[in-house]
Amino acid sequence: MKDNSRVYAMAVSSFYPHYITRIKKHGRTVEELETVICWLTGYDKKSLQQVLDNNTNVETFFAEAPQIHKNASKITGVICGYRIEDIEEELMRKCRYMDKLVDELAKGRKMEKILRV
Repeated sequence: MKDNSRVYAMAVSSFYPHYITRIKKHGRTVEELETVICWLTGYDKKSLQQVLDNNTNVETFFAEAPQIHKNASKITGVICGYRIEDIEEELMRKCRYMDKLVDELAKGRKMEKILRV
């Protein structure tokens, strides 16, 4: 099993700007990005901003997430070379869920499809 401790120790604020750059390059907004992250984690926009301001690491971000969305398991497919539904480690699967949502947003997918409505 791969050691993902470096990933889990990363501050969400360290890669969040890369998410913003990626989605803006494709004509999407920060508000849409916040919407998909809040949908997945249960954070509201104010608490998400606190996570960023406090340099909260990935492990704590997901451990303290108010509620992972009940439809998160419907997020499937390949991201970063890994099939999401085959990832056994729960925390890494949550990380890949978030990556996949950002990827779908950047690729222009409709919000109702991204949010599994």
